[in-house]
Amino acid sequence: MNANDFSHKVRAREKLVGYWVTLDVPPAAERIARLGYDYVVLDAQHGLIGYQGLMTGLLAIDAGASIGPRATVGLVRVEANDPTPIGRALDAGATGVIVPLIDSADDVARAVRAAKYPPVGARSFGPMRAALRIGPVPADSNDATVVLAMIETPLGLENVDEICATPGLDGVYVGPSDLSLALGARFPGDPEVEGPFEAAVELIARTAREAGIAAGIHTFDGESAKKRLDQGYTFATVASDLSHLEAIAAAHLDTARS
Repeated sequence: MNANDFSHKVRAREKLVGYWVTLDVPPAAERIARLGYDYVVLDAQHGLIGYQGLMTGLLAIDAGASIGPRATVGLVRVEANDPTPIGRALDAGATGVIVPLIDSADDVARAVRAAKYPPVGARSFGPMRAALRIGPVPADSNDATVVLAMIETPLGLENVDEICATPGLDGVYVGPSDLSLALGARFPGDPEVEGPFEAAVELIARTAREAGIAAGIHTFDGESAKKRLDQGYTFATVASDLSHLEAIAAAHLDTARS
C-alpha cells in the first residue's frame, strides 16, 4: 500500500489498524512497521522524538514496510496546529498529520491550509525527502496527504459537527485521555465519567459517518481497538511502544519472581 492507496482507503472509510511510537529508536520502529500495521504514528507532541528522530523514524518505517506483509505508512502527530511543524513533518516523508487540540472549523481550515499545496492550501514547496515518494507534483501530494483533526477538548466536542464538515479534512481522531479530562474526569480513564465518555465517543463516530469522513481513535490494546472498529470507527491505533515495553517487562519480572 503506497501513500495514495492509504489516503484513498482513509477517505473510503476502510477499516485500518495502526501503532503508536513515542521513543526515538528507529530500529524498533522498523521492526514494528514490518508486522503488518496499516500505519505507524510518530508522536512529536508528547513523544520523545525531535525533528531528526522524525526523519529517521519515517525512514525506518519505510524500511520495515518494504519487508513486511503490507506497505505500512508513517504518520506524525505534530506538536501544534502550525504551518512549521506540519510542513516539516510532511517534508520529512510523513503520509499524513494528526493535528492536536482542534476546537473549531477555523482550526481545521488552518491545518488543511498548512498541509496542502496551492491552490488547495498554502504549504511552501520544498518536499525534500517526501519528493521521493509523495509528489513531487503538488496535486499528487495533495491527493496523497492525509489530514486528521484530534477531538479532545470541550470546544472540539461541542463543535464536532462543523469540524467534520470542514472541506479538506480527511478524518477526526479521538484522544481519549484529554477527552475524558474535558468531560470532568479526575484522571484519564476515571470510571466516574465512563457514561459521558462513551456517549461522546459514539457521537464523534456517528458525526464523522454522517459527514462522510473517517473516524479514528487511540486505544490501549488490540481488544479495545477491535471494540472501537466494531462500534463504527474506521481506524484505530494501538498504543504504544513505551507502555508495551514497560508492561511486558513487568509481566516477565512477575513471572520470574513468582
